[in-house]
Amino acid sequence: MNPGPQTELSKVPAVTLMFWIIKILATTLGETGGDAVSMSMNLGYLVSTGIFAAIFIVAVIAQVSAVRFNPTLYWVTIIATTTVGTTLADFADRSLGIGYAGGSSILLSLLLLSLFIWHRTLGTISVDSVRTPKAEWFYWITIMFSQTLGTALGDWTADSMGFGYDGAALIFGAALALIAAAYFFSKISRTALFWAAFILTRPLGAVVGDFLDKPASKGGLELSRYSASACLLILIVGLIVFFRQQPAEKAH
Repeated sequence: MNPGPQTELSKVPAVTLMFWIIKILATTLGETGGDAVSMSMNLGYLVSTGIFAAIFIVAVIAQVSAVRFNPTLYWVTIIATTTVGTTLADFADRSLGIGYAGGSSILLSLLLLSLFIWHRTLGTISVDSVRTPKAEWFYWITIMFSQTLGTALGDWTADSMGFGYDGAALIFGAALALIAAAYFFSKISRTALFWAAFILTRPLGAVVGDFLDKPASKGGLELSRYSASACLLILIVGLIVFFRQQPAEKAH
């Protein structure tokens, strides 16, 4: 008898090097794409957040309803979380006047609360356990908080702390390198390391995205947000097509 698709089969990809490469590209696309809609199209942060939130909800429902792992659907949902995270963080930090420090603190609290409730409810927050609808909802809510936090944290580091986009990218890149070293040379919980890396890839993508499209006077390359987003999307699609990903249980 075949195993039930929603109880034993994972619908998230195995965590490999290609997973992290696509994740960083997707978070960078979230920054340039979110800015393209909110700034270049002049729709503002609130309207843009509403648009991307609707896309996010539809994508998550489709992902949870799917009967098997679909790489395209998975990464569409990830990109949806990064775009809504970008505009939501910008709305909270700038339009509501909370500021980068305040926004980062609130979002970090929400992220930790999400992980705590998830663990208390299901007993684990391991990505390999994301095989039921309930686990998937926890997974995507947690990811949405982490993506939003990453935008605020990236802006805080680059702007308020004065490191600039390149300096902030080096900081987050170094932090990810330390996590990778801990993965290979320590016995620290793999689940903890995964979530630490997942969270930190977002501010890395955010500052790289800002570096690509922000004005030269602010330390950016001043590239077109539309062109940068299109190039990132084409690259992501190419990697998904040419590097076939397997669901998480295949990694065992």
